[in-house]
Amino acid sequence: MLYLAFLRGLNVPGRSVRMDRLRGLFRDMGFDAVRSHIQSGNVFFETPEEDRSVLSRTIGTHLREALGYEVAVCLRTVPEMEELVALDPFKDVDVTDSTRCCVVFTTEPIDPALELPLLSPKKDMEIIGTTGYEAFVVWHLIKGRAPAAKGFQERHLGGDATTRFFHTVVDILAAAKKGAS
Repeated sequence: MLYLAFLRGLNVPGRSVRMDRLRGLFRDMGFDAVRSHIQSGNVFFETPEEDRSVLSRTIGTHLREALGYEVAVCLRTVPEMEELVALDPFKDVDVTDSTRCCVVFTTEPIDPALELPLLSPKKDMEIIGTTGYEAFVVWHLIKGRAPAAKGFQERHLGGDATTRFFHTVVDILAAAKKGAS
C-alpha cells in the first residue's frame, strides 16, 4: 500500500529537518520506496500495514524520539487524494492576490454538523467545505499576512492538523503517482 504522509511542524523556525534525514527515519521504520516531496514534510512510502492508527502511532513515536518534538501525522492513500482533488473544492472561489486556497488535513474526524461556510472573527479564514478528515479553507490575507491556525482553526478542526495549499496538494498527488510502483 502506498501512503502519503503529511507531517505538521517540519521545517518551520526551530525545527529544520533535511529531507534525506527524514527519508532515512522512514526507512528505519521498515518502510519501502520512501520518497519526499518539497521541504514541508510530505513523505511517500509503501508498507503492507493497513491499520492507519498503528502506522500513525509508529511514525509519530519514531519521529518524536528522533527529532525531540511532536509531529502530527496525517496519512492518506493515492485513491483518497484523487477523490479529494476531483472534488475541485475551490471552483467557486474568486481567487485574488490576497486569497489562498488551502486543504487542512486532520488526524481526527471533523464534526459533520459543522455549519458551513464558517468565517473567522477576524474574517481572515473561511472554512467552505469538509470531508471526513479534510477541510477546505480560504485564507484572506490581511496586509499580506496569512492567518494563524491557532484559535479559530484549532477550535473547529482540532489541533493535530497540517495545511497545504491546494495547488501543492495537486502537485503532491502527481508526484506520488509518478513514482508509484
